[in-house]
Amino acid sequence: MVQKNRSTSGVLILMILAVILCFAMATANSQGTPPATASSATGTSVGGSDSLGMAKADSMSVMRKIDDMKEHARLGWVYKIRYSGLGDFYIRGGVFMHPLLGCSIAGAVFIIERIYTLNRARVDTKKLMDEVLKALQGEGVDAALKVCESTRGPIASVLHAGLMRANYGTEAVKEAIETAGAIEVSFLERGLVVIATVSTLAPMFGFLGTVSGMMNAFAAIAAAEQVSAKIVASGIEEALITTIAGLCIAIPCTMGHAYCIGMIDRFVLEMEESSANLVNELVQISKK
Repeated sequence: MVQKNRSTSGVLILMILAVILCFAMATANSQGTPPATASSATGTSVGGSDSLGMAKADSMSVMRKIDDMKEHARLGWVYKIRYSGLGDFYIRGGVFMHPLLGCSIAGAVFIIERIYTLNRARVDTKKLMDEVLKALQGEGVDAALKVCESTRGPIASVLHAGLMRANYGTEAVKEAIETAGAIEVSFLERGLVVIATVSTLAPMFGFLGTVSGMMNAFAAIAAAEQVSAKIVASGIEEALITTIAGLCIAIPCTMGHAYCIGMIDRFVLEMEESSANLVNELVQISKK
């Protein structure tokens, strides 16, 4: 009910604004129209000139619409992107928007892939260790290996590597766990270099675009006889757009990189705790 009232009030406000705008336009036209005596005194040349001007304006408008339709048919779905707000923003940013676009795509792809992979690798470590230790105490190493094989993730892989060397002594188990842990950590960190590189390069490309835009602005000032705001506006706009784009890319990449590093640190801590529990249990079993 509240939403309906809001929409109804919005329509009423638009209708009122439209009426006011029409009234203002009608008033302006009535004030700008010359008296009948003046038009008759000047003859038909004024009317002919106005008609000629209106005809030229109409023909130019029609030509623009035809060109627009041709371009729409030629570009297809690219037309909507090109003439959208984001597409216009991209084009006004200049040539350095191309590497910034590449940085944004690479950063987004690797952040999504890493977050998806790390979330899939998460397991209930306490539950896994309870099952492994229970199987190890009750049925032996083979049963514990089956539990690890049926569980995905780096922690299960590290425990599996240690159990594979259980018959060779505690030192062999520790070495196998360390080797498997290093391999799993390198897998978890895969792609983080790209994210860190993008978060560093994006502001640099943005600053390059800033320098390029300011150079264009000063070149326009040097070429112009009279300096005005319109001459330097496009160059300054290019400089600001690339700076904004670079920062908008670097900030999410930095946040994504920090998030992934935090998840990996938690994996490492869980792997160390689980490995220590496994080694202690193997030591206790060997003493018995």
